[in-house]
Amino acid sequence: MKNIFSITFFVVFSFTVKAQYASLLANVDGREHTSLNGKWEIIIDPFNSGAGNWKPVWKDQKPSGKYDFYEYGFIASVSLQVPGDWNHQKPELTYYEGTVWYKKTFLHKPDKNKRTFLYFGAVNYTCDVYLNNKYLGSHEGGFTPFQFEITGLLKDTNSVIVRVNNQRKGDEIPALNYDWWNYGGITRDVLLIETPADYIKDYNVQLAKSSFDTISGWVEVGGNDLSETVSINIPKLSLHYKTTTNSDGKAYFRLSSNPTLWSPSDPELYDVIISSLSDTVHEMIGFRTIQVKGTEILLNGKPVFLKGINIHEEIPQEKRRAYSEADAEMLLKWAKDLGCNFVRLTHYPHNENMIRLADKWGIILWEEVPIWQNIEFSNPQILNKADTMLKEMITRDKNRCSVIMWSVSNETTPSVDRNQTLASMAKYVRSLDSTRLLTSAINHVRYNGNEITIDDPLCNSLDVVGVNEYLGWYSSWPAKPEDMVWKNPYNKPLIMSEFGAEAQYGEHGSADSNCCWSEERQAQVYKEQLKMFKNIPFLRGTSPWILADFRSESRLNPVYQQGWNRKGLLSNKGQKKKAWDIMHNYYQQLK
Repeated sequence: MKNIFSITFFVVFSFTVKAQYASLLANVDGREHTSLNGKWEIIIDPFNSGAGNWKPVWKDQKPSGKYDFYEYGFIASVSLQVPGDWNHQKPELTYYEGTVWYKKTFLHKPDKNKRTFLYFGAVNYTCDVYLNNKYLGSHEGGFTPFQFEITGLLKDTNSVIVRVNNQRKGDEIPALNYDWWNYGGITRDVLLIETPADYIKDYNVQLAKSSFDTISGWVEVGGNDLSETVSINIPKLSLHYKTTTNSDGKAYFRLSSNPTLWSPSDPELYDVIISSLSDTVHEMIGFRTIQVKGTEILLNGKPVFLKGINIHEEIPQEKRRAYSEADAEMLLKWAKDLGCNFVRLTHYPHNENMIRLADKWGIILWEEVPIWQNIEFSNPQILNKADTMLKEMITRDKNRCSVIMWSVSNETTPSVDRNQTLASMAKYVRSLDSTRLLTSAINHVRYNGNEITIDDPLCNSLDVVGVNEYLGWYSSWPAKPEDMVWKNPYNKPLIMSEFGAEAQYGEHGSADSNCCWSEERQAQVYKEQLKMFKNIPFLRGTSPWILADFRSESRLNPVYQQGWNRKGLLSNKGQKKKAWDIMHNYYQQLK
């Protein structure tokens, strides 16, 4: 089993006391749960002193005698909001990379007839979790969920302590250098989830591959009795089906039906009810097919052009990580206003609010893990870490119809180790989900005069090829844009997954010079790109870089950047640059 977790297991022989890393429950929002969001007390620990025995913060010790004292302590007035990054909440933490200890005290009446799970939507980047001064386990990866089963460990009054560290390291994913802000902290929801002793653990419900009239999938139960009667009900389709799980707790099904197919123009969702003898979970699920045929992308059997945009998980006006449903609404409304039917969620899995809202609003998604440049592909642990992130991402979002593509990487340089690692990741994705398309954003192409040839062996493992190119910005045009000829030896659909230029909003000047950072120059680059796109017969989507200016510590121009990547079609205050109208008009014409 591939995983990267350091876990302490408490060996038990009964239902009453458990503490272990647990596989993810499907649809945590649809479960009985208590939110642990809100104010958490914190201790800032730049030298990670509290992880050892000298100042063991996780023990949360209190003085008991006149001469007893400890050189640490949680204080209610020193706190951070969860979910949320620490960078925007305290000025002294703006650039901080290191350890912060979090503590939450909560009341809970334990129910001996139920199982209890402690769920984290995401913590950036590594964390150790303690409940009532007992170690539960650890997690690595800043953008995927994880949980621990804590059945029997809760008392009337409880405390959770989490050591969070966002320090960059060369053997992590992403690695030392990347072009977005390193937001640290408990950045997504923390939930206390309760289920019956025998419970619905996971399920997958979707149209069978290449089918319009067969809903297929599986249900998995957990608990003491793995042989259970389970039912799948979709009232609006008059589907009511019962079956029995096997000795592994799984039941597979295939049901004939004719659902209205989900699409951007008609994002139909159905109430799907999964039940066992003791548990019931509701989930809104859409049904659609996605496949490739030659260089076409077919949604529900019909060619679709993906009118897209890249989005970072950031609210630029407030200089913070996005996390709430209101945040998702703002970002996806911007995309809809631009005319998009497609969003590339860069460069990591975004919070679940984004994916669920895309289901409701009819926005097609590309979702990826943060394999981005500078990755130590020669390190064998990288594949293990990447596969774990892939599994957590796919486990969470496999029932989301809006997600049509899993991406294994962005802008990685071909080499023996890199090629082998990404090919292995691609194979692993297909073993987890064979129904969606596999993609990656590459930037390895060959130039020969006015010809550009896609040239990356990774393309052999992909269904759809994404290419990032910045002609007109990072490199000059080798010929007139309208004379450029693209060659595709892989005969697969192409999405121009990144292109663009930087501009400071309100800066005006020459349309022919990059150095002035003008809106006119950015708009001119977009005009030139659109001229080139007309001559790419296998182009099936475009995704400009990027929706809005975003924070990046590596952007060093003291006048125009000031710690921001300025390639947004919107400024960091949400103001439209001239290039916005270029893309908006282009997408309107593609109707």
